[in-house]
Amino acid sequence: MDLHIQQSSFAIREQFYLNDKPFKIISGAIHYFRVVPQYWRDRLEKLKALGCNTVETYVPWNMHEPQEGEFCFTGMYDLRKFIQTAAELGLYVIVRPSPYICAEWEFGGLPYWLLLDGEMKLRFSYPPYLNKVDAYFKRLFMEIKDLQIDQGGPIILMQVENEYGGYANDKAYMNALADMMKKHGTTVPLVTSDGPWHDMLDNGSIQDQALATINCGSNIKEHYARLKQFHGEEKPLMVMEFWIGWFDAWGDEEHHTRDAESASVELGHALEEGSVNIYMFHGGTNFGFTSGANYYEKLAPDTTSYDYDALLTEWGEITPKYKAFQEVISRFTTLPEVKLSTVIQRKAFGEIKVKDKVSLFSVMDELANPVTSPYPLTMEALHQSTGYILYKSNLGKNRPIEDFRLIQCTDRANVFINKKLKFTKYDLDMEEKEVFDLVDPDNELMVLVENMGRVNYSVKMNSQVKGIKGGVIVNGAFQSDWEHYSLPLDNLEQLDFTKKYEQGTPAFYRFELDIEEPADTFLDFSGWGKGVAFVNGFNLGRFWEIGPQRRLYIPAPLLKVGRNEIILFETEGKVKDSITLEADAGF
Repeated sequence: MDLHIQQSSFAIREQFYLNDKPFKIISGAIHYFRVVPQYWRDRLEKLKALGCNTVETYVPWNMHEPQEGEFCFTGMYDLRKFIQTAAELGLYVIVRPSPYICAEWEFGGLPYWLLLDGEMKLRFSYPPYLNKVDAYFKRLFMEIKDLQIDQGGPIILMQVENEYGGYANDKAYMNALADMMKKHGTTVPLVTSDGPWHDMLDNGSIQDQALATINCGSNIKEHYARLKQFHGEEKPLMVMEFWIGWFDAWGDEEHHTRDAESASVELGHALEEGSVNIYMFHGGTNFGFTSGANYYEKLAPDTTSYDYDALLTEWGEITPKYKAFQEVISRFTTLPEVKLSTVIQRKAFGEIKVKDKVSLFSVMDELANPVTSPYPLTMEALHQSTGYILYKSNLGKNRPIEDFRLIQCTDRANVFINKKLKFTKYDLDMEEKEVFDLVDPDNELMVLVENMGRVNYSVKMNSQVKGIKGGVIVNGAFQSDWEHYSLPLDNLEQLDFTKKYEQGTPAFYRFELDIEEPADTFLDFSGWGKGVAFVNGFNLGRFWEIGPQRRLYIPAPLLKVGRNEIILFETEGKVKDSITLEADAGF
């Protein structure tokens, strides 16, 4: 660790105090789990060069305990290494350690297996839920408790829950979490963060245990006045999430941006009276199936890119907004000289032709061992977190089907009769009746259901079971006798591309890329329908022709000198015979 960060103290009185001297927190958010570890130092160096003295990160429970009792703190999920890297650069750290993070992340960071309890009450003082949080915290805090500032580490603050005032007002729950954090070793001061609107501050704050902070993107002077009134006495003012951009959902008309001028003015207002954490300093990428979703009038699943129009782009490039913020921050602190240590190049590798292809229906037995049941099983019942499930059942003889419905099916379903696509259902139209004729002597039904990302915010969180929960109606009655193929797509090395390919069906497409030097690049999926992409076995994330995202970011560390393998799984039968690797994101 940097010798400047030694065993010391951090306190909350009428303002923040570091070693008994007033301290203004100038922080930026970087989520270690959205950035390849080889680029952590680069992003943190750029944060320090901005003038920030602190980095803030969430901690996603579902990545660290993907199955109950099985923990992961390595690779992209090496929280300890990320914090230590920040310390080596002389940065302090704010940790927001779950159980819930929102963050436009799958299920807001909650693990899917909580839903195996049919009575589960998420984010309440429901004893079985609290018991599982406690077991997780016991393991999590082993990673970080000795990295707190009073033990020689860089961590100065930890947050209790996240934006709880926008969800409920169960004070017993919030106090239980604070007590649990202390039991497992938290010694630094605690904070909460909530919107300054309506009842959110009142609902989410536990003022006798934690300092209340606010989340907002504008009108900071007005919101600070509200926070002062809420405190009732002189305490530090802080915007824990100063929103400087926004996230994108599939189907949005365009990539969300915010002008640098208005954001810079608000940053100045935040720092004049208090402290700030810039959300996001660097957004990064929702690799794999980690993107969440929002749900108000309809499902709005988030894109793979979490660019957020942040100060650094998704691929880590300094933006004009960064320069504008740097100028504002220079009024409040001396900017350090930082030499960037990571050489990052971007390159267009050009067009690559399809090398091999095979239909899902030809290889589903290689990717999954079918599970039989009289009724459809959910993804959770199959102990599957994310990805797809293929449901299969025998519909029998030729006859008119006057009432076909998918009951309690989420999120998106492609329905096939004898391996031919009949129709696609999505969200609100899932239970609408379909009428058609079975014309063949024997008829096989297959339903490919995709989990588009569990909702990460608000009242829909307790109803995030994926797959088919209710059943499939055929001529007014529930269809029985099902085979289930779980497809998390984490075993593509088992694909046999010598098997049959049928045009128009869900299929895998393999490409080979030979390179002399790895570089950042972008996979342009123009002409492809919907699916997910893999590079050398690493799940890059979802693509979808509806945009606004048009290219998938491939960091150079995912590539290697020599031959690289790219696989696309496409579900709509809308494909080309090539992909293109470009040098920019295309927006």
